[in-house]
Amino acid sequence: MSTVDLALVQLTTPADQKAAFDHARPLVEEAVKGGAQFVLLPECANLVEQRKAHKAGKLAGEGDDVFVTGIQALARELKTPILIGSVIIKAENSEKAANRALLIDAAGEVTARYDKIHLFDADTPDGRSYRESATMRPGDRAVVADTAWGGLGLSICYDVRFAYLYRMLARQNVTMIAVPAAFTVPTGKAHWDVMLRARAIETGAFVLAPAQGGTHEDGRSTWGHSMVIGPWGEIVAELDHDRPAVLRAKLDFAEVERARQALPQLRHDRDLLV
Repeated sequence: MSTVDLALVQLTTPADQKAAFDHARPLVEEAVKGGAQFVLLPECANLVEQRKAHKAGKLAGEGDDVFVTGIQALARELKTPILIGSVIIKAENSEKAANRALLIDAAGEVTARYDKIHLFDADTPDGRSYRESATMRPGDRAVVADTAWGGLGLSICYDVRFAYLYRMLARQNVTMIAVPAAFTVPTGKAHWDVMLRARAIETGAFVLAPAQGGTHEDGRSTWGHSMVIGPWGEIVAELDHDRPAVLRAKLDFAEVERARQALPQLRHDRDLLV
């Protein structure tokens, strides 16, 4: 298929998986009612909770998480594929959690999984400290998911700062790259759109960035401003706020070929000695 109508769903996810599903469901339904053939959700779509005392005991395995099973049923009901940008779940064979993207097909089946490779360990300008590695197990492989519209490269939030990952995905001839996120406000204001546009220009692919936005129950504030970037680096669609909303866009994949012909950079990569 040469075109697709898709929708990015911006959320302000609560600190409970059932409440998170109840929050996301009407927005997904709105997106599909509006004509979306593919729906994408942001990072941490099932749970935004950094308070250890509140988070203890909440995590479930992938097959037992009520948000995951709810989205699977919803995809089946709506006959529409849904990318869960990520869920925070118990990692297999580990005491730590996984930050995992799940592609759900129109039959409600999981067809691709990606565990976030680069974990956010940083002290941000607003005085907050983040240590994802304290509780998260990183992934160790890049993933390209098959869709009806070509290859979809999977990434999550902090990954966007590591250009080599996106170059690897581009070499697999992806037409789209997902960058679901829960960006902090200071880093979002400074870097969000710049890095998304850079990744699109470098890869000649559409970049799809559904985001968390607003103030969450644990006190964390996220940037929002979900965006779709074209393969020439142009902004195709964007939200100018941090509130829950649906962002729609129509992609024409002929633009990917045009961008890669105009700038054949992927053919000019060189392996260099350091």
